[in-house]
Amino acid sequence: MPSFDIVSKVDAQVLDNAVNVTKKEITNRFDFKDSPVKIELNKKDMKIDLEAESDMKIKQIVDVLISRSMKQGLDPLVYDMSKEPYPSGKVTRQEVPVRNGLKQEDAKKVVKLIKDSGLKVQSQIMDDLVRVTGKKIDDLQAVIKLCTGANLGIALQYVNMRS
Repeated sequence: MPSFDIVSKVDAQVLDNAVNVTKKEITNRFDFKDSPVKIELNKKDMKIDLEAESDMKIKQIVDVLISRSMKQGLDPLVYDMSKEPYPSGKVTRQEVPVRNGLKQEDAKKVVKLIKDSGLKVQSQIMDDLVRVTGKKIDDLQAVIKLCTGANLGIALQYVNMRS
């Protein structure tokens, strides 16, 4: 039976490239001249630490990071922007966690969406992915279209298609 997997993974190298391009652009910008800026990617914890002298500059760094990530092929939904910037001494800091892997509650949302659609497919949660199987490839493609069109708030990729 045809099947495919729904995952939410971030390629560490692409993320690293996006952060490096952001660093390079910020250091070349005129409005960031002579101001302390720190952009660091912690690959182990999958988070980006931002540091600048004001809240406004942090927001500008985030905008550049998102636009450069999109050019690298990353979905902006991989960044968890729920944490607000906070002042720390003379600078303002923000931690931006990177969502890597499909959490249990997000996987349940995906499975519920598929079940409510009425398509003749089976979906099951396997660790950090959702496996979808069906008799026809057309049904699987309908599931991909359904998940892409739904606003779940997470970046989804569709991998491992087998017929």
